[in-house]
Amino acid sequence: MKRFLAAILLTSAPVNAQVSSTAAPVANSSGSVTNQAVQVVPSRQYTWNYGSANVSCQGSTLNINPFLTTTTGWSTPTEHYYDNPVYDNSDIEGAFDPEGNPIPDGVPDRPGHVLYYQPVRTGQKTNFSVNGGITATISIPLDRHHVKLCRQAAEKQVKLFEAQLADKRLNYEIARLKNCAKLLKDGVMFHPESPFSAICADVILTNPPGVLPPHIHPIPKVSVNDVAQELHDSSHVEQESDPAKQ
Repeated sequence: MKRFLAAILLTSAPVNAQVSSTAAPVANSSGSVTNQAVQVVPSRQYTWNYGSANVSCQGSTLNINPFLTTTTGWSTPTEHYYDNPVYDNSDIEGAFDPEGNPIPDGVPDRPGHVLYYQPVRTGQKTNFSVNGGITATISIPLDRHHVKLCRQAAEKQVKLFEAQLADKRLNYEIARLKNCAKLLKDGVMFHPESPFSAICADVILTNPPGVLPPHIHPIPKVSVNDVAQELHDSSHVEQESDPAKQ
């Protein structure tokens, strides 16, 4: 019963509301987020190949990759300002007090009426950014034993190349020596001012062992008296050396 009476009093009592509104500016904000990612793709390790034996060795590799990215963003259509309407929310009349005076009733007197337009900055602009950086990756072979064996095989392959090069150089020098010696024997040689004269410049032609070079001996002049005296001396020496003839 008490609840029923309280409900009747609440519904039957007049309610006078005082409503006041103040126009306030409205601020709008917008933003955007740009996610950029740089993908680092591991590259293959550098391989060193030695000769026809297919000796290929891999080592530690350091890859340094600089990069530069640019980003441009804009809005279309571009509006730097927009007009925000300010409505008339005034509530002066619409109800009456017990004395018959107009009082607010809680409903705007001119709903939807625009008092004025307030310019609001949109903040739209062209965004441009430049981003740079460096990515670095290190690749290291895990099986160090086979890497050491490969390096030993590579060193032996290099020594083999050097021996083959020395053999070819020896064959070249011997062939050059033989051809230059043959030409010198035939009396043929390059002109000293020729650009090819250096080919046989260090070749010296000499006599082989046991062969005398052409030479001249001087023959002294001998008179008849000298010959007779020499014969006399030689016979006298023979008599002295042979006692049986004495």
